[in-house]
Amino acid sequence: MQWSLILLFLMGQCCFITCLYEYHYVGENKTWSEAQQYCREKYTDLATVSNMTDMKRILNKSAGNMNEAWIGLYDQTDGNRTWHWSLPGVEFKESETNWSQGEPTDKGTGTGTTENCGMIKKDLTWGDYSCPPIRSFLCYDDKVILIKENKTWEEALYYCRVHHHDLVSITNLDEQRWVQEEAMKASTPFVWMGLHYTCALDFWFWVSSEEVSYKNWVSDGQMDDCDMSGAMETGGQHKWFKKNHDEKFNFICSKH
Repeated sequence: MQWSLILLFLMGQCCFITCLYEYHYVGENKTWSEAQQYCREKYTDLATVSNMTDMKRILNKSAGNMNEAWIGLYDQTDGNRTWHWSLPGVEFKESETNWSQGEPTDKGTGTGTTENCGMIKKDLTWGDYSCPPIRSFLCYDDKVILIKENKTWEEALYYCRVHHHDLVSITNLDEQRWVQEEAMKASTPFVWMGLHYTCALDFWFWVSSEEVSYKNWVSDGQMDDCDMSGAMETGGQHKWFKKNHDEKFNFICSKH
């Protein structure tokens, strides 16, 4: 069993995951709702930008073309303002906002409408605006997918490589945050990742060949064992646990 898994690791040496999601700047002018529909048809959704890492990635992807662009930020409530992200299941956090000074203003444009849709400016700060006007927009494409089937770690690995790309790797805090958003939707208490321990070589490795530099292990004192693989808890703090690879959980694949 161990040597077959080592062989799978070596087979994955040419695979390289640069990031778990990508931004796409679309220069066509659309209303916020039209932009949302376009992004959901062509990619995953309008962009969710909830920290500075996201915003710097936007700047790199959009180059100098972007002036003001719709993002997946909206408020469709009456009375008290309640902002949401377009992507279902992603929580809007006030502590991670980047509003321009004085924003959100919620001022109408003389047409009796309110400013219920969010945009990002060239300096990567946010503003609210009336939804009907047209402007360019930012989509993002999710590179991970939750599979709600219960499989052993090795079965999950084969499934991901046949149907998608690989079991997911996590190399930094930003990717951890993105994967745990998917993990929260699972039907099992843990989800498999592409993290495995080899007894023969005495180390943990990502099957995508990424170095295990970033770590988020729970402090449970559990020793390394020949039959262990890495799983993320789907609740709590989304820590990593060492689980027997014959247990069956949902799992997360990286896409092609």
